[in-house]
Amino acid sequence: MSDTTSSTSESQVVGDFALDSVKKDLRGSLGDTVARLKDGQLGSLPAILAIVVLVTLFGSVSPDSFLSKINLANFLEQASSVIVIAMAVSFVLLLGEIDLAAGFTAGVAGAVLATRLQNWPLVPSILAAAVVAIALGTFTGFMVAKVGIPSFVVTLANVLLFQGILLQLVKNGGSVRIENQIIKDLVGGNMTPTVSWIFVIVALVLLGLSMFRKQRVSHGAIPTSLILLKLGLATAGAVIFTTMLNQNRAFASAPAPIRGIPYVIPLVLILLLVMTFVLNRTRYGRHLYAVGGNPEAARRAGINVARIRLTAFAVCGLLAGIGGAFLASRVNSVDPNTGANDTLLLAVGAAVIGGTSLFGGKGRMLNAVLGGFVLALIPNGLTLVGKRSPLGFGEIDFGSSGTKFICAGLALLAASSVDALSRKRTA
Repeated sequence: MSDTTSSTSESQVVGDFALDSVKKDLRGSLGDTVARLKDGQLGSLPAILAIVVLVTLFGSVSPDSFLSKINLANFLEQASSVIVIAMAVSFVLLLGEIDLAAGFTAGVAGAVLATRLQNWPLVPSILAAAVVAIALGTFTGFMVAKVGIPSFVVTLANVLLFQGILLQLVKNGGSVRIENQIIKDLVGGNMTPTVSWIFVIVALVLLGLSMFRKQRVSHGAIPTSLILLKLGLATAGAVIFTTMLNQNRAFASAPAPIRGIPYVIPLVLILLLVMTFVLNRTRYGRHLYAVGGNPEAARRAGINVARIRLTAFAVCGLLAGIGGAFLASRVNSVDPNTGANDTLLLAVGAAVIGGTSLFGGKGRMLNAVLGGFVLALIPNGLTLVGKRSPLGFGEIDFGSSGTKFICAGLALLAASSVDALSRKRTA
């Protein structure tokens, strides 16, 4: 009797996980992807398509400037801070919450770093900025999770509160210069060409090992041909970008050549890997998705919902603080506008455009990277397009702030519409 019961249970288990254990070829995997897309599970596809369209459009209109080596490096540096702050915001978006003050959290952390560097060594200055960023995020999380105030209201108040702190730190309208070369090189510095190639080779090897490990765990559900296809595309892209960046991109009048991959690229990749590991491979990450998907069900399952919310805002604060260091490094100073203006809007937009849901429970750290590329491409490309007269409608300054805001707003609206419509389809 027990053998029969055991066999029946075993059969049920195999049936329950049949999709994970059935071996597939490349055609079968592509068929599954198409089926998910038809079912409304678009994931990062809209962001990827947007990147392809924008690169094609701007590359055809301004090929000499947009596809140049110097613009490629500038674009990657411009996108870095938005991507990191978008990663920060993604943590609370996964809960269905929002942090409207993440940009000013970045500004305050950057200001603490800059002011401490005037009198302190590097490491204590970095630790002070990190502690302040975590404290600001924890304060927000406490007000949301423990006091019970909606995150929209708390973070809207924090916009004023944190901006006031920033003004106090930089003395109401002044600016604090950063002289520390290590901080200045976070965004502005570059690896040597040799180190750049070593970095790319190591990254591709680790990517391949990760893919084959995932295939082994899937028991053949991921075909080898699909892995080789992805690795081939990644290798081709990495070789092209590295070859371009290793060439001299300095102006003719520059005192020294500029070559190599910017330091900010491996730094962002490390953050991406760490945060992806936290979300996908840890108990905390699973609880975060559970609370974002259905907080009441998560509570009944024994998850401390308040603690998850509080810690998510604390992590958001820490990541925003790192983004603040990137903002400060890019201009080598901190002023009252660091983290202000459109920084937060671009960060939230990057997360949503990349595929992170505003309704919670759906999204990945990679979404912030892809969305950041989209929103960085728009102002970068429009600036290089400059003034044009399309279709005889008169001259339009595509590089103006108004045009950039309109295009970024339309992109965010389109991404939000796709998210809402896909949820209706899967409901």
